[in-house]
Amino acid sequence: MPLHLIKLCVGCDSIADLEEWIEENRAHHRRLGRDYEQTHTTRMVPKRVEELLDGGSLYWVIRGQVACRQRLLDVRPFTDADGVGRCRLVLEPKVVPVEPRPYRPFQGWRYLAAKDAPRDIGGRGGDLAAMPEEMRRELAELGLL
Repeated sequence: MPLHLIKLCVGCDSIADLEEWIEENRAHHRRLGRDYEQTHTTRMVPKRVEELLDGGSLYWVIRGQVACRQRLLDVRPFTDADGVGRCRLVLEPKVVPVEPRPYRPFQGWRYLAAKDAPRDIGGRGGDLAAMPEEMRRELAELGLL
């Protein structure tokens, strides 16, 4: 059973913001003639890498709600120029919206068991997937989703 990570998506107000940021980075790499690989750098290195790479995803908390996920492709520890150990989480650039769920602020990342992960909304019927993100957010805040 896969294990997931959950992390705050600082600086994004919506799933669309995250997707735009990914596309801007992809275009920047393209202009420089580089291959694009989406990574997210974090301070702490997960210890349960095998479980994470067995189908795990990084779930993003946006504006106080778990909003979407990206599949984890690799976990690459490294030491930065200041000698500090860090980790690059290599992510599939495709963003998958999930059922919105409130989540309190926290620092860093946390493990998220598969049984506790929100479901993707794409497979739940057209109504929820077609609904604007802001409306899904408001309905989740009211406890109606």
